[in-house]
Amino acid sequence: MAGSLLKAIEVSKSFAAVQALMNVSFSIGPAEVHALAGENGSGKSTLIKVISGVHAPDSGKIEIEGATFDHLTPMQSINQGVQVIYQDFSVFPNLTVMENLAVNSELAEHRFFVNRKRMRSIAEEAISKIGFDVDLDETVESLSVAQKQMIAISRALLFNTKLIIMDEPTTALTRKEVRTLFDTILSLKEAGIATLFVSHKLNEVFDISEKYTILRSGEVAAHGVVDELTEEKFSYYMTGRTFEKRHFQPKIQSDEPVLEAKGISRNRQFHDVSFSLKRGEILGITGLLDSGRSEVALSLFGISPIHSGQLFINGAPVNIDTPQAAIRNKMGFVPEDRLTEGLFLPRSIADNIIVGEIDKLTRQFSFLDRQQLGKEVERWVGKLAIATPDPDNACLTLSGGNQQRVVLAKWLACNLDILILNGPTVGVDIGSKYDIHGILQSLAGEGLSSIIVSDDLPEILENCSRILVMKSGRVVANLDSEKTDESEILSYMM
Repeated sequence: MAGSLLKAIEVSKSFAAVQALMNVSFSIGPAEVHALAGENGSGKSTLIKVISGVHAPDSGKIEIEGATFDHLTPMQSINQGVQVIYQDFSVFPNLTVMENLAVNSELAEHRFFVNRKRMRSIAEEAISKIGFDVDLDETVESLSVAQKQMIAISRALLFNTKLIIMDEPTTALTRKEVRTLFDTILSLKEAGIATLFVSHKLNEVFDISEKYTILRSGEVAAHGVVDELTEEKFSYYMTGRTFEKRHFQPKIQSDEPVLEAKGISRNRQFHDVSFSLKRGEILGITGLLDSGRSEVALSLFGISPIHSGQLFINGAPVNIDTPQAAIRNKMGFVPEDRLTEGLFLPRSIADNIIVGEIDKLTRQFSFLDRQQLGKEVERWVGKLAIATPDPDNACLTLSGGNQQRVVLAKWLACNLDILILNGPTVGVDIGSKYDIHGILQSLAGEGLSSIIVSDDLPEILENCSRILVMKSGRVVANLDSEKTDESEILSYMM
């Protein structure tokens, strides 16, 4: 580990009976882009907090440029040149870009009076470091996620930064925005600044990182040079499992479509979209963020009803103008943001599973049939392998992958014919992603018809037999997944 900027040496940390880190050692060199990977619960966040001084390790040390610390404080970490950019970016949405950029400098220098000219000078210096073009007087809440992230990076560079830790930095970014972020990371490298890139996404680790450290269950499962890493090894080190390649093939062939859209449009969102969905089929809809793909999904479920065109279910015309109308037609919808739109997080896992079939489980005088409810919960916890010691536990106690299984269980319990999934594995780690794909393919074999809306092209190619590519609100290609690849899809998307 000679010539290291930062070293973690045999770091351990536990919380009550949970061992979050066990003898973790790794190092980052100056100007190095280093990937810290691992599934949810692997210990990544705890390690970041030890390095940044939020948590004191139970044992082990942190060494920064030769200075050794048994326990860093947050201010010591910052003074040593370490900056952390968390997923929420820690920006003030009600303040301007200038105020967000200058506020830490003002506080660090213990200034009592605001000097707008000085703050503007600080802000201009900050954005110039990465060539970030933005209106300094714009309120931050009106900016895109990518712009907020650039504000956080610019602000971090004001403090003689030597290492920037980015915690899952691409979670809410589009493909184009991810590319811009990677360009920024490379420019930081040229300026001599190291990046610890925290992620569980295989393609990102390969795209941007030179070296890697993979955590599993709080221990280092592997570390080394990314050029010597394969996809198969990466997946195994992350999960301890071996995944076989699989491509979805519909097992049920039906002549008549379950769902058909003929020339559907919604003003200023998408235009003249037509497709059919047969029983047991998985249809993919992909495109960039502003392509109209998500808007089509919302319209199919009646959240944002179509303005023209016609939908047919089992050959009969239907008017899906509300989610209730969609549900009456045996249609379900898995939203992209499960935390705010898909689950009642403080409620139990059991409550979340049966919420859609309350009427079916209610006996005379509005009493719930507890015995039947228990059987139904047990059925779906088992069928979807939801990892929980007790279904009465709050849903917020589950990992992201298990929360997504609960969302699936909620809809599948309603005996659907059609399931629309908008970003079904966003924020889900490799193992859970593979399992969820397996569940969807298995359900298709039982006759469920699904639509996956996603810009994750490997996900679309592996799970869909047909793919609609959207651009500027229109379908620009209708592809057979066996006869296409990522490069062809991207050529239509771009």
